Amino acid sequence: MRHHVRPLALLVALAVTPACGSHDGVSADAAGPVNVTLGRAEEIPLPSSFEAGGVVRARNTAVIASRVMAPVLDVHVRAGDRVRRGAPLVTLDGRETDANRARAAAALTSAVEAGRSAESEVRAAEAGAVLARATYERVRALHGKRSATPQELDQAVTGRDAAEARVAGARAHAAAAAAGAQAAQSAMDAASVAASYAVLAAPFDGIVAERSVDPGSMANPGSPLLVLEDASAFRLEVLLDEARAAQAAVGQAVAVVLDAAETRSYAGRVSEVGRVDPAAHGFLVKVDLPADADLRSGLFGRATFGGPARQALTVPASAAIRRGQLTFVFTVDGDGRARLQPVSTGSAHQDRIEILAGVPKGARVVTAPAPSLTDGARVREARR
Repeated sequence: MRHHVRPLALLVALAVTPACGSHDGVSADAAGPVNVTLGRAEEIPLPSSFEAGGVVRARNTAVIASRVMAPVLDVHVRAGDRVRRGAPLVTLDGRETDANRARAAAALTSAVEAGRSAESEVRAAEAGAVLARATYERVRALHGKRSATPQELDQAVTGRDAAEARVAGARAHAAAAAAGAQAAQSAMDAASVAASYAVLAAPFDGIVAERSVDPGSMANPGSPLLVLEDASAFRLEVLLDEARAAQAAVGQAVAVVLDAAETRSYAGRVSEVGRVDPAAHGFLVKVDLPADADLRSGLFGRATFGGPARQALTVPASAAIRRGQLTFVFTVDGDGRARLQPVSTGSAHQDRIEILAGVPKGARVVTAPAPSLTDGARVREARR
């Protein structure tokens, strides 16, 4: 049967080994009590916090891609170049789109002329209708005086109706011509827009983060050619466990440390909190960072999120004695003797350190113990 020794019990065993020893043959009792300063193990409210790592990203990122399939004639930038809004980035072969625009322009000219011809036809038909109506009125008056035959009246009525029909036809023709001209204008606008795709320009001021195309390549619709980042605004993107869902909120202040060549600290603020991904059991939090010329995409950073205060047992930080990877404190028992106790420590806050195990609440501890103080030595509190 195996026996498992708890880590704290092992620390106690290590601590007891030098207990009640003597130096150069002189016992601890013979040396007399040692003057020490004392403190207490007390519970105080400690701010709860947790740390999460993430990557710096630009707030605005644009993937530059072609809208048409065309050969790449020239790439005007390289990765790392700074560009201004509207600056040309990539030039494509636009001969086909230019030809389409010229064809659309010719069709627009033809439609405009057809519209003018239709308007002339309308005016001519309306003039003929005026004459036909006047002729009808004269013949009808003469017929009433029995100076015109019924046949002449019938011809006048027919002539008037035919003239009005020609007017209606001419107006319909003019309306069709106007619609054709409008369609030709729309085709011209579309051809002009398509021709503008031959030059890809920067949508905002920024830095070229990636370049994945060279002259001579074939640009396909939707395929990324460049990645442009806005260098004026960055944020840290961290993935938190779903258990932290209640501890991250939009507007929350977050301390951020970037582990670059020279560690830098920033005061960040949460701008976005994503939904919990049921597959990853986590959610993405975006922390806006202040403007700084040294920020770059891809840097690793650590964000510290604060939470509600909690009660924690603490001792003065000066009472902690670190020996290798172990931590001890001297407590004072009822007989006035110093006892070296192994402890497990937590987070530090100001001038106190959290004790997770090893010291009970209310225990007296020696603050800033001298290196010569040994386990079992008699002590007394120094006057202040």
